[in-house]
Amino acid sequence: MKLIPSLIAAATLACGFAASAQEADIRKALAERIPQMDKIDEVRPTAMKGLYEVRIGTDLFYTDAKGDYVIQGELIDTKVRRNLTEDRITKLTAINFAALPFKDAITIVRGDGKRKVAVFEDPNCGYCKRFERDLQNVDNVTVYLFLYPILSPDSAEKSRNIWCSKDPVTAWQDQMVRDKAAPAASCDTGALQRNLALGRKHKITGTPTLIFANGARVPGAIGAKDVEKRLAEAGAGTEPTATN
Repeated sequence: MKLIPSLIAAATLACGFAASAQEADIRKALAERIPQMDKIDEVRPTAMKGLYEVRIGTDLFYTDAKGDYVIQGELIDTKVRRNLTEDRITKLTAINFAALPFKDAITIVRGDGKRKVAVFEDPNCGYCKRFERDLQNVDNVTVYLFLYPILSPDSAEKSRNIWCSKDPVTAWQDQMVRDKAAPAASCDTGALQRNLALGRKHKITGTPTLIFANGARVPGAIGAKDVEKRLAEAGAGTEPTATN
């Protein structure tokens, strides 16, 4: 009977070597045939037999066992109606919420403030204005607003005026909810530059972009009901899920 564990261990080791060799073959073939794929971060089998995921950063491709064919698209599990590609990208782009530099954000507390969300926004963003107006219906939340001036030449100026105002929270709400621009102000705007660097690091290319306490990233304006749902998932410790 002692032989069985040994056989299982040997079989597992053999499978590991086979998988490693398979990955090496795929890497070699793709690097030789497609120069842009010479720096692959990860190769792993997918739920579909014979199909492998090739990851370069957060970009996903699919290939056969020999690297003879490459597919760029979405892998759908029709049995459970799940977009496996989207699920995977959601996990890859998740952000460590606790590691965010909250000192560089405007902190807005509503109610008891127990639930938390971070948002990257540009004062010139129309979708952000729609989001902010809908967000007024969400209570008992702390919003960490990272000013992220990327859309227009005067986004930096408006962000500076808001950040440097005597009451940044009111200045932000005036700008986004009441269409009242903040008066000119000046101060150290190093936080805004750090926000831009942080956004580039995490490939945040649009506003608003929301980050919840469980690391889930949601690009684009979502309604109050969706925000509530995401806050509940984060509070329950649920892993990031794809946006529906």
